Amino acid sequence: MTENMTVEAADILAMLAEQRDMLLITVRGLDDAGARARSTASDLTLGGLIKHVSATKSGWIDRIRELDENAVFDMDSAMVSYYMSDDETLAGLLDEYAKVTAATEEFVAGLDLDLQVPLPTAPWAPEREWWSARKVLLHIIRETAHHSGHADIIRESLDGANTTMQRGADAGMTFD
Repeated sequence: MTENMTVEAADILAMLAEQRDMLLITVRGLDDAGARARSTASDLTLGGLIKHVSATKSGWIDRIRELDENAVFDMDSAMVSYYMSDDETLAGLLDEYAKVTAATEEFVAGLDLDLQVPLPTAPWAPEREWWSARKVLLHIIRETAHHSGHADIIRESLDGANTTMQRGADAGMTFD
């Protein structure tokens, strides 16, 4: 915890880190082909989910920084963020996610969690809403956890690996 960070901000960042770690377990040991592989009826892939969660976190932090009262949700950009392109690598996506994470942690360390943030309008939210920075950060946690669940199912469908077993193995447990 930095000198200026509140206990609440530290707790929020700790919960976000826990959810991020769960998501990152799902891509351990994968190559680019595995990160692009579809293993369920969905178009979602592990690489695409890493890319999307990174872009989503970055986008929400930008909303807090910019406080744009005229913002409109960009559905095209959101949809592109779900797909790992042919020229992207898992290593590159993970590097970008790490950079976004570091920038987020630095930003949140000094953030007023009561700051009111205008949300972009969208087809499902045509009237502008205002959330506290705290609620935006909680939404980022929810978004990360939501997609971590997707990622766990995709990975288990790919090769049987899952976060529960991996976390147990990380703790020294053995499974028969």
